[in-house]
Amino acid sequence: MLRSIPVDDPADPRLSPFTAMRERDLVGREGRFIVEGEVTLRVMLSDRSRFSLESILISPERAAGLDGVLAGLPEDTPVYVANKAVMSAVTGFPIHRGVLAVGLRGPQGPLVPPPVPAPCLVVGLVGLTNHDNVGGLFRNAAAFGADGVLLDAATCDPLYRKAIRVSAGAALTVPFWRLPDGAALLAFAEAHALVPLALSPAGRETLSEMVAPPRALLLLGTEGPGLPQVLMARARTVRIAMAAGFDSLNVATAGALALHHLAAARLG
Repeated sequence: MLRSIPVDDPADPRLSPFTAMRERDLVGREGRFIVEGEVTLRVMLSDRSRFSLESILISPERAAGLDGVLAGLPEDTPVYVANKAVMSAVTGFPIHRGVLAVGLRGPQGPLVPPPVPAPCLVVGLVGLTNHDNVGGLFRNAAAFGADGVLLDAATCDPLYRKAIRVSAGAALTVPFWRLPDGAALLAFAEAHALVPLALSPAGRETLSEMVAPPRALLLLGTEGPGLPQVLMARARTVRIAMAAGFDSLNVATAGALALHHLAAARLG
């Protein structure tokens, strides 16, 4: 049976990590992050997760259905149960899924790709500030077996609550590492014998006709401005062929097409 702790006071200090979630999502929460929804909680509790769990907050109607999921929790992990009105008062907005958890970032080492000559595929995100796109790209990276994701300093946090949810939990499983800028991403590629591929509507090569290199760093930029020209000048530029008069895709969609092409030989 679920070892639950009933809570009926939104001001209960034990729930402080969950308070004012939207505001604290923007400024950080001292080494913690929020997991929302059953799908991502299941990933968080799986062997694939790279992070540990501090506490859980669920509504009574979700408690019975999660007994099996939570059965393997350490006994000292608190599972708070509060009705949705209390949960909404704590978080600052209506909670519909009734499942929240606090994860701990902990120390994260640098991204270590497979050594040469093994195949390797890394995704590099440059200037992506939209959490939906970042979450979608982590989901794509997991789906196509990428070995990790590099982020520049301007790219938003993949452990932002919405990014985790959009990623279907992939942000909790795919290794990632933050570097200062695009130049640092290129230096990483050189150090690990990765061919830098810059995806852009202005790319010189067409993705469908390109022979995928066995070791690649796929560079993706923000929608609109795209990748900086100085970065593209130092990479192989690739485009996705499209119908005449239209040359734009959502970056997560474009990334999925490129990852599928680059990973095809590995996926079989």
